[in-house]
Amino acid sequence: MARLPYLDKPSLKPEHQDLLNRNINLFRLLVHSPDAARALQGMGAFIRFKSRLDPRLRELAILQVGYLARSPYEFSHHVKIGHDFGVSDDDIRAMVAETEGGASKLEPLAKCVLRAAREMTSDGKVAEATFNQLEADLDPERLTDLMVTIAFYNAVVRLLASLEVDVEPDYLPYLEQHPLPAG
Repeated sequence: MARLPYLDKPSLKPEHQDLLNRNINLFRLLVHSPDAARALQGMGAFIRFKSRLDPRLRELAILQVGYLARSPYEFSHHVKIGHDFGVSDDDIRAMVAETEGGASKLEPLAKCVLRAAREMTSDGKVAEATFNQLEADLDPERLTDLMVTIAFYNAVVRLLASLEVDVEPDYLPYLEQHPLPAG
């Protein structure tokens, strides 16, 4: 159960009601601070709609962060969003295999993106060897966008956990299909 009450459009000033155009629980909590909500939504919109990073790679990185953080909210939402941007169920199973140290049939760049997300999430930074490998495949803009994406979603999963944001019922089937590891 969330630590703050969920707000709805009628409870907001008219100039802030647009913040709930996507009526998801995360946004319904963030609107307690409309300026913070607007800032976070702005970065999320950049990552999803303006970043030049390949959307499938972006979603794999976000899924990796959500999986490592055992964030049901983030993971379930990005299984759905990932599907919209070309991530297959086989890709998700391969991400799980890579996380557990197993082999997968993912292409080398996807494997490296996942490794970068694991390193930043677990170690606080991407290792030099991983960064150098990414640098060989991504131009500076895409590489920067990847680092921003991983860092941003590391912040988001911590926010979700701290506010104890509930997964909406529409997203629960994604967790049944792709369960997170036990605590």
